Amino acid sequence: MNANAFWHFLTLQLVKERSKHLSVILISMMIVFLLSSVLFISSSIRYSLEETLKVQPDFVVSRTLGGTAIPTPMAWGDELLEIYGVSQVTPRVYGRYFFEPKGKSFLLVGVDFMEEQSHKNLQALIETTDIKAFFEGKQMFVGQGVKEYLNAHFYKGSYNFLTPKGQFENVKFFKTLPSQTNLISNDMIILPLDLARKILGYDEEEVTDILFNVPNTDEWDMMTDKLSALHYDLHVVNKKEVQRSYANLYNYKGGVFLILFLILLATFSLILYQRYSMVYSSERRHIGLLRALGWSINAVLRYKFTETIVVVSVSYILGVLLAYFYVFVLGAPILREIFLGGKNLHNIVGFLPVLDFSVLSSIFLIYALPFIASVLIPVWKVSVTDPKEAML
Repeated sequence: MNANAFWHFLTLQLVKERSKHLSVILISMMIVFLLSSVLFISSSIRYSLEETLKVQPDFVVSRTLGGTAIPTPMAWGDELLEIYGVSQVTPRVYGRYFFEPKGKSFLLVGVDFMEEQSHKNLQALIETTDIKAFFEGKQMFVGQGVKEYLNAHFYKGSYNFLTPKGQFENVKFFKTLPSQTNLISNDMIILPLDLARKILGYDEEEVTDILFNVPNTDEWDMMTDKLSALHYDLHVVNKKEVQRSYANLYNYKGGVFLILFLILLATFSLILYQRYSMVYSSERRHIGLLRALGWSINAVLRYKFTETIVVVSVSYILGVLLAYFYVFVLGAPILREIFLGGKNLHNIVGFLPVLDFSVLSSIFLIYALPFIASVLIPVWKVSVTDPKEAML
């Protein structure tokens, strides 16, 4: 059979059996859509976290007692400065402040605005801030989620914090943190160090932890050993450990992946059963007729392979495009809440379009190979039988 006749016959068969193919394409498209959506969200979050962690300080040290964090002495910062290779030592006070009526909480972070910060984004924020205007009164930077939540509860320009001593501290909104940092800063409030101490109940010479940088990454392992030798109750965390923790948190949402995998497996099983049944009923006679008309086994396999590739390609393209629109245009409703969590303040995160060709090829292989195999293997078994027997 020449090429023109082959493609003409293939086109006629696709049109004739369009209802059957459309049903398969619809189911397959939903499989690709679910798988693509999960992988797109995971890739986008992983990329955003990597970019965020690049500007984080290299090391964080704190004091622990029996495995529980306790206030860290400010004097430890001076000890860190004496270690060769350490730079940009920054004390920090932070903790959760609960908004009692609804059980929601804010992450309060206190920093010294008059010192150089080890956190690059925070340093950039301070450099672009009118420090004189900021210190004219008690003011704070608030995340997008914090601002929306307080505005909804009639705190339009300021909020009254209740300190552990039973006193109120009225703090005004100075500026909202950039929406690009919502993944980290959505429920965050940044305050001057002394004001944060009052609200969270720390003494003047106490902080939550101390941040610093070590520009030479080859010294990181040795630096951990040096720091551990300073105090028996000193706890050290470097940026690589934080990166691994975040990766585990967002890449392995066990329940979600299990549910999606079960849906994927069940749907694939239905498709495999459908294709298997079709070959051994109506299509069995069809293949036998083609063989009786003089088609070779290779020609039959080529015809069914090409037909299947058309169905697979259409399903794959539509599924990936639908997933792209769902994740990067609509913001992945429902799945976003599963990945980012919705127990605290509502987080509006725009997923950055990240197209990893290895991810796209993985999606195609995971979907296409079992599908093609489920068609060609039964077709081959029928093709090698006698045409008369196949048409019975």
